[in-house]
Amino acid sequence: MTDPVRARRARIAKFNEAAKRIGYLLFLVAIVVFGIGAAGKFTPAIVAVVVGSLAVGSVLLVPTIIIGYGVRAAERDDRRAGR
Repeated sequence: MTDPVRARRARIAKFNEAAKRIGYLLFLVAIVVFGIGAAGKFTPAIVAVVVGSLAVGSVLLVPTIIIGYGVRAAERDDRRAGR
C-alpha cells in the first residue's frame, strides 16, 4: 500500500524540480541576453529581458531551494525511521 504522505511528497518534489529548472533557465537567459547587450548596445528591451528574467527566476528559485531542503530532510528522516 502506498503511503499518501510519501506520494504527496513525491508530487511536490516533481513540481519543485520543474520550477527549479525553469528558474535556472531564466538565469541563463539573463546571462546570455546580458552578454548580447554588453557586446552591442543595451537597449531598453535588453534591459527589460535581463531584469525580468532575474526577477522571475529569483521568485521561482527561492521557494524551490527551501522546499527541496525540506523534501530531502523528510526523506532522510523516513529512511532513518525505517519507513
